[in-house]
Amino acid sequence: MPHTYDPTNIFARILRGEIPNKTVLETPHSLAFHDINPAAPVHVLVIPKGPYVTFDHFAAEAPAEEIVDFHRACAKICAMVGVEEGYRAITNAGAHGMQEVPHYHLHILGGRVLGRLVERA
Repeated sequence: MPHTYDPTNIFARILRGEIPNKTVLETPHSLAFHDINPAAPVHVLVIPKGPYVTFDHFAAEAPAEEIVDFHRACAKICAMVGVEEGYRAITNAGAHGMQEVPHYHLHILGGRVLGRLVERA
């Protein structure tokens, strides 16, 4: 899968301050904010500040401090937003994964029973 980063994507524009967001948490390497079209009562997006397209791109190329910061930010978000009954963490990659924004992001969803992740083949 190609990992050519598009600096005009909406998350890059949010990171540059061109588009407002409802920030939940900001760290040196990550930004978390409420999804503008939530799929659950709790729906937070966590994005690295670096130019990564997908999870595998981030995992392969991000420095250790960015990876640790991102995952610790995700843990803080889970503690902050009240998903103690359970949550789902989802990332989509590429066309078959239904990725809509070409900037790596993790969805944290909760606040209700979420049902099956995918239909069985």
